[in-house]
Amino acid sequence: MKTLLHEMSWVEARKYFIQNDFAILPVGSTEQHGPHNPLGTDHLIARALAEKVAKLTKSICLPVIPFGVSPHHRQFWGTISINSTVFEKYVIQVLLSLKYHNIRKVVVVNGHGGNADALQKAARKMREKHEMFVSVFQWWPAAMKLQPNLFSSEERGHAAGEETSMNLALHPRLVNMKAAVNEKPKKPLAESDGIITWIFDTTDYTKSGVFGVAKSASIKRGKKDIEAVVQELVKHVNTLKKMKMEDLLAKNHVV
Repeated sequence: MKTLLHEMSWVEARKYFIQNDFAILPVGSTEQHGPHNPLGTDHLIARALAEKVAKLTKSICLPVIPFGVSPHHRQFWGTISINSTVFEKYVIQVLLSLKYHNIRKVVVVNGHGGNADALQKAARKMREKHEMFVSVFQWWPAAMKLQPNLFSSEERGHAAGEETSMNLALHPRLVNMKAAVNEKPKKPLAESDGIITWIFDTTDYTKSGVFGVAKSASIKRGKKDIEAVVQELVKHVNTLKKMKMEDLLAKNHVV
């Protein structure tokens, strides 16, 4: 069974859409990930995870959305950033196209934290206005929960050991470990304390783009992370596929 929408003919897609109401949408970003990782890290990881899970659950997987909300990385060459509102509207258009083809449930596999707010807004609008249920899955909090001792806190930062290990396991030819650096992020002029939020860019914290320890990355640990995250995502997908739409839709006024 084909699971990748972009590899199907419209006839093959028709067969799936008539029989199923579920799809997977990977999204990410194109932004700096240190001097050793590819700019496509976030969308490459999201796509790989989504495609693996699609095969295991016999679900359709859309092509990845490769650009995201990344203004905080803009000073690093090659970073492409999309306005949050534009990104949200774009995702909604993709979801509405899926609904036209009979899809009512979608899991968005998000590879970039900067997309989270826009994705949550899009998911809420789809539920409230379009009778469609969208959940957002992010691999790094899942990995931290499932594998709390696999990486240190210094290795879990942006472009650090964990993310680099995932890249090594998935796309080894794109990682240049000779260029990897360890950099302790600087403290900005002031830190957000829950009362006041200060807005800074990546360059206010680090020159290399790495937050923490990257040189310790390994393929072995990357594979362990991927296996755990994929299993967790499979469970989520299977659970959502079995749920009834009437239980997922927004409720009416409280009586």
